[in-house]
Amino acid sequence: MNAPLRLNEALLIADHAFTPFQCVAWAPQDGTGELTLTVIDRTSTPIERKQVPCSIYTDPVQLESLLKQARAELSEEGYQLQSWTMPQ
Repeated sequence: MNAPLRLNEALLIADHAFTPFQCVAWAPQDGTGELTLTVIDRTSTPIERKQVPCSIYTDPVQLESLLKQARAELSEEGYQLQSWTMPQ
């Protein structure tokens, strides 16, 4: 996947990256284009949060790197995620 990602594509990819947990996102209305991705556990408790600039979530390579880093951080904290690979 080399073409720039649209916002909805990036959000879908991020959601799948954190299964079995849920990933929610929102963009502040300040015009920066930045997203906040928050992974929540089954009790709706936030367990990970990342600020993601538009330049990262539209670039498949950078998004994959960010998601892998966040997954590794969660794994180090003892959270078990399903296996995941970046869609091609």
